[in-house]
Parts: sequence; structure tokens; C-alpha cells
Amino acid sequence: MSLVKPAAGEPITRRPLVSRPSILVIDDETRIREVCIKMLVGEGYEAMGAENAEVGMRMIAETHFDIILLDLMMPGIPGLEALAQIRALHPDTVVIVITGYATLEHSIDAMKKGAFDFIPKPLSPTDLRVVIAKAVEYINTLQDIATEKSRMRVMINHLADGVMTTDNRKRIAQANPAFLKMIGYCGERPIGHPVDQVLPPGTLRRMIDRVLAARADTFVELTEELNAEADEIPEGMTIAARCVPFLDRLGRTLGTITVLHDVTALKQMDQMKSDFVSTVSHEIRSPMAAVLLQLKNVMDGLAGETTPKQREILGRASEKIGGLADLATDLLDLARIESGLIAREREEVQLMNLLEEQVEFHQARAREKSIRLSLNCPTRLPPLKANRFNLEEIFSNLISNAISYTPASGTITLTVGQEDDYVCVRVTDTGIGIAAEHLDRIFDRFYRVKNEQTRYIVGTGLGLPIVKSIVDAHHGQVQVTSRPAHGTTFAIYLPIGNCSPTD
Repeated sequence: MSLVKPAAGEPITRRPLVSRPSILVIDDETRIREVCIKMLVGEGYEAMGAENAEVGMRMIAETHFDIILLDLMMPGIPGLEALAQIRALHPDTVVIVITGYATLEHSIDAMKKGAFDFIPKPLSPTDLRVVIAKAVEYINTLQDIATEKSRMRVMINHLADGVMTTDNRKRIAQANPAFLKMIGYCGERPIGHPVDQVLPPGTLRRMIDRVLAARADTFVELTEELNAEADEIPEGMTIAARCVPFLDRLGRTLGTITVLHDVTALKQMDQMKSDFVSTVSHEIRSPMAAVLLQLKNVMDGLAGETTPKQREILGRASEKIGGLADLATDLLDLARIESGLIAREREEVQLMNLLEEQVEFHQARAREKSIRLSLNCPTRLPPLKANRFNLEEIFSNLISNAISYTPASGTITLTVGQEDDYVCVRVTDTGIGIAAEHLDRIFDRFYRVKNEQTRYIVGTGLGLPIVKSIVDAHHGQVQVTSRPAHGTTFAIYLPIGNCSPTD
């Protein structure tokens, strides 16, 4: 016999869950039904009764009941069949089975079909109270979970950042509108679909694969930048992506969480700033060069004889303008490096030949301070695929800095060797060193260590930022160790082989 369902378009009245849910007792024994209703009403519940499953289903079709007490053995529709259909029609309703055949077999069958618990006949008021109390607690717990999930879903859907979560089989569990907009997705609702059906081939898929493939005892946090060409995001956008594992209490990976942040405006502002700095630096470099030339002419006597005091004043002015000219040159170099244009112009470079040229070029200045500058390369080095001009800038800056900050009679040693897949060049000096509190900032633009030992050393504060930008563009690393009064070592790691700045 089929059960009665609501007519098409006819809504089922659902009651909000409260601390005293509504209860329906379905039992063909009038005495048991009435006793249950009387006791439940006495406890403050709203209870109703039905003499069989067919009547009960008509009532369920019209009104949602939070708890149903269901007799298993009734004429007409069997209790187990009614249980299965109740669960199909109202999966959030708690069904408690009443049976006069409280056998293990009946209990197992009832639980398999979704029963919350069972009460044997004859009914004990104490047992009924305990089971109903458990059911109420269970309903309230489910309500709390549903409320929390709803709040979380609303919050995530209103975030400006894109958020997507997956399970450990790469099926999408959550994807807010901002995420779908950023990846340009316009298809059907993606929840439950594999990420390969929603995400285009590219960076995001690789990040999720790497996070899921990570060892269970490690926490992996990946950050990448998406671009329109490689990742099929809307043209002109720049998106920062971050992917982390979602772990349970035992540290097992249940899935992934991916967050997208639109940094287009920040990139555009940064580009505008770089363009402005580049333009200003370019425009002032030529006038300063002209002023330097005129000052030199005056100091050389081409405009007439000058007194020693005048030459001293002109020399100081020439030194300051020369510093400004160096600053403009460094700013232009930094802008070109960060644009990536120079780094793309790469060739096969024999690093040893380049280092020998740099050491030779700086020997004259080192000898003026009685500093011993040497190059040590015990092994033959493989060639690098790199931008030669960039590499010259790296080691020219490092050697020049070492000479500036090393007192007379000191030593500067360049040690070169191969370490795994990298060529490592260490520039070690016996100079004044760098205090620990400054080490984290020496690669910041315009940052210079200021103390009594450095106050007369001229510099722009851009040499080390240029070094780091070039090394980063070549997928290398910079490490620095230093002790005040004992010297400093800069270690430059450059990848061997065909690894290029655009790979």
C-alpha cells in the first residue's frame, strides 16, 4: 500500500525546533497510544496520536513532527516499511521504534532503516522519558550544527575573497560566488563536482594536488600568483592564491582550502609607482650628469683660477650630486629588474670568467685601502643560463659593499663551488659586520645601518635590494651571516642548467 504524500504545490507546514518538540505517536493499541500522549503532554510536549501508519502518514504529510514514536507491528503498512518511507520523506525527523518483539534482529533492522532508538513493550514511563530526552538533545545538537553551518555559509558567500573547499578526493564541498567569479566559472552549481570539471588546467589544480599529496605529518601552505595567460582568469586581473590542507584532530588530511585574493588594484598601484619612479629618475639623471660635468670644468680651472676653499666647496657639491646620480641609476636598474625585461634576456654564462673580471675591476679600489681581494674556486663550474648583466650587478654590488665596510688591511674572499643543483658564491669580508637586529631589514629599499662606523660611508640603500631582486628573478637564494667586528658573508645560490627566470 502506498503512503499518502502532499499534493503537488502543497507545502508541508514545518515547525521551528524548540526545546519541547512536537511528537506523533503511531500505534494501533489505543491504551498504549493514549498513555504515551497523556504522559508526553504532562511533560509539556505537544503530542498527537494516529491509530495506524496510513493515518499517521496523512498527518505527517500536512505537519512536520520532530519526533515520531512508531509501532513496528500494526495492520496495514508494516512498521519497518513506514519507517523507511518516513525517513525518505522527512530525513530530519527522529523516529523511535515501539516494539513488543524487542529482539536483536528487529532492533538491527530498525537501526538500518534510520531509527534513532527503540522502546520495548510494555512501556515504562522512565524509559520513555529517557529516550525522549535523548531525542530532544539530539535534535537541538543538529539544530546547532545546521545553524552554525548556515552562518558559516552566509559569511563565506559574502566574503570579497574567493573561498573553495574540497574533500580528499578533490570533490568541491564549498565555493563562494567570489571564487567562481575570479576563475570565470558560469556553469551549473559546482558543489559535489570534481575540481577538474570546474577549474581550468593550471596553477590551482597543481596546488591542490601538491597539498593532497603531502606527507601526513607535514603542514603544507602554498602561495602562487595567477595570471590570465596561464590560468584562464579574466584578462587584466592578478590574483594571489593560497592553498592549505584541512586537517582533522588526528592531523589527517580531509581535504583542501583554497583562498583567492584579487590584488589587481595593488599591482596597478605598484606599477604606477614604479613607472613614476622610473620616469623621474630618467628625467633627473641627464641634468645631474650635466651639472657634474660643469662642476668638473670649474674645478679643473677651465672657467678661471679657483682658490683651495672654492675647490673644497665644489668638491663637496660634486660628491652630493654624484650620490644623487647614483641613486637615479640604481632606481632605474631596480625598475628594469622588477619589470622582468632584463631577466628574460638570458644566455649561457661562464660564472668563473665573470667573477675573475669583477675581482680584477675592483682590485684598484681594494688596494687603495690595503685590502686583500681574492677569488677561490677549487672545482670546475657548469655554465649558468642567466642574464650576464644582472650577474655582474650582483657581484659588483657585493664586492663594492665589502670594500666600503671593511677597514684597511682587511680581506675579502670570493669562494665558489657547486652544492647539489646550485652554484654557490660566498663573498666573505673581515669588515665591521652587521648586528642581528638589522639582518632582517638589509634587503629593504633605502634601508641603511646607521652608527658611528657607517656615518661617513656613502650609499643609496638600494644595492642589496637590487641583488635580492636579481637572485629572485633567477630562482636563486640569498643568505647572509654576520657578527659585529668579525665580518659578513653573503651566500648567493644560483640554479644550474636551463632553469631560467621565466620558467
